[in-house]
Amino acid sequence: MRLLLFVLLFLSFAYALGLVLANNTEVGVNLLFSQAPAMNLGLLLILCLILGIVIGMLLALLMFRVLQNKWEISRLQKLNNNLQEQVTQANTVIDRQANAPTVEDAVYGATTVRIEDDNSRLNNRSNNVYPTDSAVLTKRKRD
Repeated sequence: MRLLLFVLLFLSFAYALGLVLANNTEVGVNLLFSQAPAMNLGLLLILCLILGIVIGMLLALLMFRVLQNKWEISRLQKLNNNLQEQVTQANTVIDRQANAPTVEDAVYGATTVRIEDDNSRLNNRSNNVYPTDSAVLTKRKRD
């Protein structure tokens, strides 16, 4: 890699030297609002070439950053859409679980269930309080 870079640098230096030697006439440069001193045409060509390369590299770097930002924005928008979809799916699951019947509803139906043990049932019989509108389950101790 270093050898390739060295060869490219040598070739560009040789090209610049040949350009200066081949175009050795003095030329005055008019910059519209001012006048630059007369200089060698080959040197002027090399300066313009270097200036063009530098400006081109800066513009390319700027455009690459703009494109890189656009790519990053599109990637983040896709990620945002995926996360929003996951949130809606999670909300759907939560709604299903919230509206799902409880274990008591699934086992005993939608009626309210009162559980009594034998002692409270006996107390209720003596007081003549007996539930007639709801189901009653009894818990009995096994001997």
